[in-house]
Amino acid sequence: MGDPDSGTITGTTKLTGVLEDDVQLYRKRLEPGADVQYNPFTLRTGRQGYLILIQGMTDELRFQSDILEPLNRMDPEQLKGWDEQNSNEKDGGSEDVFESLSQSKQLRLMNSVEESLTGLCKGETVVLLDGCAQPLMAALHKWEQRSIEEPAAEPTIRGARDGFTESMQTNMTLIRRRLATPDLKVEAISTGRVTKTDIMLVYLESIIMPGLREEARQRISRIDIDAIVESGCLEELICDNAFSVFPQLINTERPDRVVTALLEGRLAIVVDNTPFVLIAPSTFADSLHAAEDDYQNYLFASFARLLRFFLSLCALLLPSLYISLITFHQEMMPSDLLLGIAASREAVPFPTLVEALLMEITFEGLREAGIRLPKPVGQAVSIVGALVIGQAAVQAGIVSATLVIIVSFTGIASFIFPIYSQGLAFRLLRFPMMLLAAVLGLYGIFLGLLLLLIHLMKLRSFGVPYFAPIMPFHPEGTLISLLRLPKWAVKSRPVETAKRNRKRIKDHMRPHPPATPKG
Repeated sequence: MGDPDSGTITGTTKLTGVLEDDVQLYRKRLEPGADVQYNPFTLRTGRQGYLILIQGMTDELRFQSDILEPLNRMDPEQLKGWDEQNSNEKDGGSEDVFESLSQSKQLRLMNSVEESLTGLCKGETVVLLDGCAQPLMAALHKWEQRSIEEPAAEPTIRGARDGFTESMQTNMTLIRRRLATPDLKVEAISTGRVTKTDIMLVYLESIIMPGLREEARQRISRIDIDAIVESGCLEELICDNAFSVFPQLINTERPDRVVTALLEGRLAIVVDNTPFVLIAPSTFADSLHAAEDDYQNYLFASFARLLRFFLSLCALLLPSLYISLITFHQEMMPSDLLLGIAASREAVPFPTLVEALLMEITFEGLREAGIRLPKPVGQAVSIVGALVIGQAAVQAGIVSATLVIIVSFTGIASFIFPIYSQGLAFRLLRFPMMLLAAVLGLYGIFLGLLLLLIHLMKLRSFGVPYFAPIMPFHPEGTLISLLRLPKWAVKSRPVETAKRNRKRIKDHMRPHPPATPKG
């Protein structure tokens, strides 16, 4: 029977073998079920049966070819097994029938009503035959799904334009198309007492970091929760530090990013009903590496990476530096700049901290509103709103023009993170840094940075140091994290994730111009 507190389907209820009684048993368990269909049918031998399905989740056009035709092709003598099962404890007749039906590769025998109800709720079809005390399940799934599109959160100028969808089968196909090797392994696991969410662990057997697959399976298996609706729910339950603001797993909609991670010895966690795939482990440098870095000229890609590191510091510290300099350290500023800022703040009635908080909160509110509003008006409202409110606030003497520039540039800098969740972490940390700057000036900023670095040094992602390869320091890995080296120069996989099979490319692969012919 079902557990009323958890909503799960549990128990080992057996069928009676009397068709009408068995159908009533399903009706009782599924009431009220306005979307459940009970379709009677009769075989050519005269034996009656029922197909039980949920509308919108089953391909009804395949009933005839995958269920009725295999049953009608069976020898009448084989069907006697169903009757014999009711008179003795032997299952031989049922197994013979199952072997004949399994030729369609869509049917399987179930042991209990509860087991078949779980499959029914996932879109399978229950097949009941008169005289049979075991239900058959037919995998005739079919439902509407979104077509493959370019990822909205991770656009690229150059690179693949296909992104994951809410269908796990489609997502696995996108990965396998890029990794046509038997070394690609996929393990299935399910969690969620009510949702029974399907999860796939994907990895390259010869490259994956030792112990990573076992650790991931253990963390997922110990989860006891009613529902896993999206991969974000799973991420929160399997991360190393539940109190850290930094994302400890990469979430991505891009199949090429997942493939790149698998080739580095990482593990991909594909969750059904969501286009976001999780990658473990993750490091701080991963959040500043864009997918298209590997497809562009390595010189420009290196410049872009350095620019992201610089802008990430601006997104975190720029308002705090402004507050500390204006409040405590005016002597550190050039005289002309200080006089200009003083003139712009002459009519402002608020302290620098209050002024900065007002502008930051307003900017964050406009950004959040722009995300929630419909697309045609969301971007216009956020951009125009920021311009209008900023200009009006300056003219009204509420904030200074200099601070409007500081907040605007900080907002732009917070958009440079290829991993959106990392940008959220910096947006949140900006506020305590502002408070420290208002209380202690530059000493407060350095104190905040020290605490932040200590936290990053202690943080782990599936046992891998989050600040690797900078700390613990690895010269080659640090260089690769900061710069995008040419393919022929990166001969080994990352040392923090790939512990075996580290060789990526043969020696002496740097391209050369053709030799000049003699004579």
